[in-house]
Formats: sequence, structure tokens, C-alpha cells
Amino acid sequence: MTPYELTLLLHILLFCYWLGGDVGVFYSSNFVVNGNLTQETRLTAAKIMLGCDLIPKICMSLMLTVGGLLSHYMGVEHPTWQLIGILLLGPIWLSMVLVLHFRHSASFIPRLTTVDFYFRWGMIAAILASCIYAYSTGRLENNTWLLVKLAGFAFLIFCGLMIRINLKDFGATYVKIMQQSETEVDNQKMQMSLKKVKPWVVTIWLVLIAEAAIGITKPWS
Repeated sequence: MTPYELTLLLHILLFCYWLGGDVGVFYSSNFVVNGNLTQETRLTAAKIMLGCDLIPKICMSLMLTVGGLLSHYMGVEHPTWQLIGILLLGPIWLSMVLVLHFRHSASFIPRLTTVDFYFRWGMIAAILASCIYAYSTGRLENNTWLLVKLAGFAFLIFCGLMIRINLKDFGATYVKIMQQSETEVDNQKMQMSLKKVKPWVVTIWLVLIAEAAIGITKPWS
């Protein structure tokens, strides 16, 4: 298997597990917000949801690195500094994701959560700026579809941030469920929170499918 074929396989796997894992997260979340279920059932569903949620996060953190390498093997030249940045981005982002998931009770987590939040906004700005630069200079003139995929990825990060912002009541009620102190009002807030993020979740699924279609057909080449 050539480096290109191996990278392409990894790119496909990241897409599949991102979309599949995201569907699993959203499906299991419906059991978490169901106030008619027992506390034990809801907490079990929450554990499943949080476990599944790690998979899409891992896939997102690695996607730009794998996609960048894939474009490199396809003949898109990158300056040395840019290639180094592409190679470092995945491990750094993945490390942050894993620490936030497995060390959630550590004292430094609130600060790291803030860093992660603004890091994602920074990634959106950096991706869009690179798209504008590449378009204006004609650097990807023969691979315009890559610009569309990059812009789509920036939008995926944005959707994820919108989900995070609108899930505050969900997280607060989850803590109360663990403490057996939730009320019917809390459950309603949790359900409303999930309802708010549903359009963003569905949008992520649709954009992921569109991104895959663009990668296969390579229009605007």
C-alpha cells in the first residue's frame, strides 16, 4: 500500500467514524433527556453518549492533517513551514481533545476548555484566511474543489461551537441528575437545549456528506 493509498484509507475512515459516531451521540442523547426514565438508565445513556462523542472529536482533530497530507500526495505543493504546521496540527489538537475527555476533573480543565474554545475560533479564521489567499493568488486554481472542502470544514467547526454554546443547560442538568437533584424544570431546559442543537447536528451530517461527495467527484478542477 502506497503512502497515498494509506492516507486515503485513513481519510475515509475518519469520515465514516465522524458521521457514524455523531449519529450515535445524538440518538443516545434522547434517552438522557427523557425524564420518565430512571436515574440509572439516564446516567447509563449519558456514559454511552459521552463515550461515543469522543470519536467524532478525534476524527475532527485529525481530519485537516490527514486531508493536508492527502492533497500533498495528490500533487498540491505546500511550503515547508506549512507542511510542518499540517503535521503538528493533528497531534496537538488530538492531545487537547483527549486531555479534556479523560482528565475532566483536573483543576486546569476550565482554562483548557477556554483555550480549546478560542482555538476553534482561531482555526475557523485561519482556514478562511488561507482559502481567500489561495483563491486570490490562484494557488489552487486547478483544485478549486479543495477550497470548497476547506471552507466546509471551517463551517463544521462553527457548527460544533454553536452546539457547545447551546448545550449549557444540558450539561448543567446532567450534573444535577448525577446528584439526584434535578427538577422537572431542569428536564425541560435539557430537552429544549437538545432541541436547539438539532438543526446544527443535522447540518453537520449534511455538510459531511457534501464534503465526501466533493472529494469523490472533484468538481471545479
